[in-house]
Amino acid sequence: MRVSLVPAEEALAIAQRDAAKVYGELFGYRIQLVLEEDGWHVDYELKDRRYRGGGPHYVIDAISGAVTSKRYEQ
Repeated sequence: MRVSLVPAEEALAIAQRDAAKVYGELFGYRIQLVLEEDGWHVDYELKDRRYRGGGPHYVIDAISGAVTSKRYEQ
């Protein structure tokens, strides 16, 4: 049985949809997307370190595409 992985582009789109609802425009964030054992990790970090706070962080199941974890930094 072959397991189909959610492509990186789809994992990013899932995270982007949720992040845009909470943060609005995301152009001020650097996005890191990494496939780990527990799924896709999508992390948004502020580009300008002079600002306090941070962005959202997600873990997205690599098989189903479900968001298994999310954390918002304000």
